[in-house]
Amino acid sequence: MDKPLTRVLRVDLTRKRAWVEERPDLFEKGLGGTGVAIELLHELCPKGADPLGPENPIVLAVGPLNPLFPLASKAVALFKSPHTGNLGESHCGGRVALALRLAGFGALVIQGRSEVPVYLTVHRGRVQFRDARALWGLSSSLTAGRVLREIEPGSGARTILRIGRAGENLVTYATVIAETYRHFGRLGLGAVFGSKNLKALVISGTGTIPIPDPPRYQKLYRELWERATRSDLMRKYHDLGTAQNIRPLNQIGALPVRNLSATRYEGEPAFTGERLAEGFLGRRLACSACPVACIHLAILREPHPKEPYFFKTTFVSYDHEPLYALGSMLGMERAEDVLKLLDAVEVYGMDAITTGVVLAWATEAFARGLITERETGGLKPAWGDAPVYLEMIRRIAQRAGEFYGVLGQGVRAAAARYGGEEFALHFGGNEMPGYHTGPGALLTYLSGSRHSHLDSAGYALDQECLQRGEKLAPEELARRLLGEEARRQVLSSLVVCFFARGIYDLPTCCAALGTLGIERSPEALTALGAQILRRKYAFKRREGFDLGAVALPARALQTPTPMGPVDEAFLRRALAAMAELLEGEHGLA
Repeated sequence: MDKPLTRVLRVDLTRKRAWVEERPDLFEKGLGGTGVAIELLHELCPKGADPLGPENPIVLAVGPLNPLFPLASKAVALFKSPHTGNLGESHCGGRVALALRLAGFGALVIQGRSEVPVYLTVHRGRVQFRDARALWGLSSSLTAGRVLREIEPGSGARTILRIGRAGENLVTYATVIAETYRHFGRLGLGAVFGSKNLKALVISGTGTIPIPDPPRYQKLYRELWERATRSDLMRKYHDLGTAQNIRPLNQIGALPVRNLSATRYEGEPAFTGERLAEGFLGRRLACSACPVACIHLAILREPHPKEPYFFKTTFVSYDHEPLYALGSMLGMERAEDVLKLLDAVEVYGMDAITTGVVLAWATEAFARGLITERETGGLKPAWGDAPVYLEMIRRIAQRAGEFYGVLGQGVRAAAARYGGEEFALHFGGNEMPGYHTGPGALLTYLSGSRHSHLDSAGYALDQECLQRGEKLAPEELARRLLGEEARRQVLSSLVVCFFARGIYDLPTCCAALGTLGIERSPEALTALGAQILRRKYAFKRREGFDLGAVALPARALQTPTPMGPVDEAFLRRALAAMAELLEGEHGLA
């Protein structure tokens, strides 16, 4: 049955009730995805709300292009982050967008808190609250997913979102795992699930999506499919994935190593995309509605501790950011050890980036004597020591004692409790991504609406300037970064994977919308992107964020980039220019 995108499914866990609201106003204004979700967050999240309180809403949203066009494969989650205390935004692939759209909803809002652990099911538009006490406390998130796959219907057009032990124990950077190997990864959505006693969410649907102009739609679809499967950029994502970035970043001295005390290995890291593909790659997977298959799975074979010729074989997903955080940031030397760490955070449901940066801080703090075996429970963290890091990951997920409870709140909390602020690599409370390319990257982390390297792609702008021998004035750098971030709000409202940003320029977005009977001009989409970005910053400012007062990590300023050391005064001027642009009416295009 055809159902419009404008339906919002509302769920109250406290009262165990669900209802549907028709909100054409939101979707007319914001299209979908981030544009709709930020308005719902403004409406439903009280100012100053406790991120782990029942009043903090979870907003999942999809857009008009899901799942109708190639690489329109993502869903958006907005919430108040327990990790930063501010805006939480995360994007996820897999089958989330497909399932929510075919279930007949443009957005899903979850509020309240259940008295006992539950999981939600949405089948044929009907919500059910199911007892999850038998799933709560399972040692592996993978086991919970396996159980739900067996007992819930809808295979093929179904998504299974669930948390692991880290989310149950309110680790502030816990993830929500979708299917297998996809995540709402950053900023702690898993902890918000856990705070609501929500173990999992299963969505399936059998609806259809009307196409007003099938011939026009089919023609554009074929064109985009060809561009997606034949372009050099998409070939990169298919062949090696983002892991391809490890080698060139190491070569130019932009790969954070050992808590950013260095920016390259003396030789080549054992876990470059090329070396993983040659020695470990087992298969590739794709999100729904994507022909590229950028998800790379390594085969990890571990011998049985007692039985000869017996092996445990595990598929482990890898990308640049997790490889940086649990590889170079920890000074790892063996690819097998990095894969073991990646598998551990998957099992417990923890953000790989934050986990790696937290462990890097702890390693340096231990070496400096700020923490001792008394805090670590007898462990001696040292660069490259995988067995110790594996045990630390387990203890963080379990919140085993005071020290690991603090580590479960991230680097900012750890440095505030034990010292080491000068080497605590966080930006507004969110840990550093895997690019130390220059001022553009640092400004992206400091100012981006979700503190992600993908917000405004400052790392790419740095490398472009490096190749040209160009140095932008802080005001020009600020303008270009915000202009790009505003453009990306359009993609995250449609919702299109950011890897396809080179395919979905504004005229293409307009053409795709036109096949669905939604007429927009490139100028209108440009204005919409700026409007959404300002709405996100309005929420952040409402919750206490101040571009003029944001802290600059000392280590990030001290360690040279390929463009040389980054000057604090330069960054402050750029941040002031960003604040002026965001608070004005023009200038983001």
